[in-house]
Amino acid sequence: MDKITDSPMTDSAQSRETDPQKPTSDRTTRRAALIATLVALPVTVLVAGLAFAGLSPDEPAATPSPTATTARAQSTAPVEMAAPALPERPAVLCRALLSQLPPTVKDLQQRPVTAGPEQNAAYGDPALTLTCGGAEPTVGATDDVWLVNKVCWYAKEETDATVLTTVDRETAVAVRVPRSYGQALQWVSPISDTIVASVPSAAPVPTGCQG
Repeated sequence: MDKITDSPMTDSAQSRETDPQKPTSDRTTRRAALIATLVALPVTVLVAGLAFAGLSPDEPAATPSPTATTARAQSTAPVEMAAPALPERPAVLCRALLSQLPPTVKDLQQRPVTAGPEQNAAYGDPALTLTCGGAEPTVGATDDVWLVNKVCWYAKEETDATVLTTVDRETAVAVRVPRSYGQALQWVSPISDTIVASVPSAAPVPTGCQG
């Protein structure tokens, strides 16, 4: 009778025989990893969503509001003004004045005029206008006058504007300030500085402006 011999075990079979718990351990490890992945995925999505929400603005950015230094919108069309002929001396003084006027009065940009740029100027919209070489007003003893940056001004009220005219210069300078601009005297401060530099003072000076 042939001798029956046992066939050798394969390595895998031997391994299962020597370590019967290994397949179960591998399955447990894979199951734990899968559970950890399923738990981590929603957390990752949630964190990413919160981060995106933090980067995204809650509402559209507001349009910047105008500031005190922002120039107001205005027309650049020429302002209609008359230009009567002036005697020689007033004409000389007016040309000197107009050549030194600032390009802006506060936030009002200078605009062209239809006539007499050597004696007329305009700023803003509605136009604040300056006329050089006109007649000086008669100031009564009890009339109010105001001294602004060493220039004496007399005010005449009109329906839609205040007209301020110098009463202490060789030749008169009149500034018409629309009522929509508020207190008229505040607008002649930079203009007064230019008048002092280009139009000499002349006596007599009204009592209210002596000091």
